[in-house]
Amino acid sequence: MFDGFQLEHVTVGDVTLRVRHGGAGSPVVLLHGHPRTHTTWHDVAPRLATHHFVVTPDLRGYGQSTLPPDQPDHAQSSKRAMALDVVRLMSHLGHDRFAVVGHDRGSVAAFRTAMDHPERVSHLVVMDGLPAVEHLERTDATFALAWWHWWFLGQTDKPAERVINADPDAWYRLASPAEMGEGNHEDVRAALRDPAVVHGMCEDYRANLRIDRRHDEEDRAAGRRVQCPTMLLESADDDLDIHGDPASIWAPWLTVPLRHVVIRSGHHQAEEAPIPVATAIREFLAAA
Repeated sequence: MFDGFQLEHVTVGDVTLRVRHGGAGSPVVLLHGHPRTHTTWHDVAPRLATHHFVVTPDLRGYGQSTLPPDQPDHAQSSKRAMALDVVRLMSHLGHDRFAVVGHDRGSVAAFRTAMDHPERVSHLVVMDGLPAVEHLERTDATFALAWWHWWFLGQTDKPAERVINADPDAWYRLASPAEMGEGNHEDVRAALRDPAVVHGMCEDYRANLRIDRRHDEEDRAAGRRVQCPTMLLESADDDLDIHGDPASIWAPWLTVPLRHVVIRSGHHQAEEAPIPVATAIREFLAAA
C-alpha cells in the first residue's frame, strides 16, 4: 500500500498521530471514518498524489494515533480537538492552506476544521456525513432503529467497550480482505483488537452526542458558516438521506453553493469505488 508515501508518527499538541504522506502539488488531507484507519484511502491516495500532496492521518484515538486521558464532556475526542490536530499536522508538514476530505466520522472532523480554521481550509469534501446537530435534532424512531450504534457507543452508564472487546470480529464483521484490500483489512483488524482504540472510538461517539452538538449549536446561533467551496459525496447504496435531501440540510451551513455528487457504492466509498471518488475529488479541487 501507499507506494512512494512516507510513514511518520508526528506529535501535535497532546497526541501523536500516525500519518502517511506523499505526492506533489496543492495539499489535501484525507480523514477516515469509523471503524477504519487511514489505510481505508489506500486506493484513493495514490490516485490523488499524481496532482496533490496527500496527507492521510489516523484520527486521534483511532488506529495507531494516541488519545489523551478522558476529559469532562469527552472534550478530548471532540471534533474541535481533531480539527486542531489537522491544522497542527499540516503546519508541521509546512502547509498553511489545504483542502480537507472526510468520510463518515472524518467528515464531521473535516467540517469542524473548515468552521474553526477558515483561513487554513481551501476546499471541503464531506462523504456520507452531516453536522452532528442536524442528525440529533431530527432523531425519530426510524433514525434510532437504523443508526442505533450511535446510542450504544455513545452512552456511558453501561460502556460498550466490554461488549466489543469480548469478540471484536463478531461485533464489526469487516468485509473480506479481497474487498477491503489485504493491507487495509489487516491494519483495521489489528486496530479493533486494541482496547485503547475501542475506547477511543466510543469516546468519539460520546463527544458527538454532547460537546460536538454544542459547538454546532453555538456556530449556528452566531451565524458562522463554511467559507470555502464544499462538495458532498453521497453513497447511492447508503442512507444519508434518512432525514431527507442531505444537500438541503447542508445548504444553510455554507456560503458557497454545494456541489453534490452521488457515488455508486455502499458506505465505504474509498474502498468500494476508489476511481470515482478520486476523480470527483480531483475535478472538484481543480475547478473550485
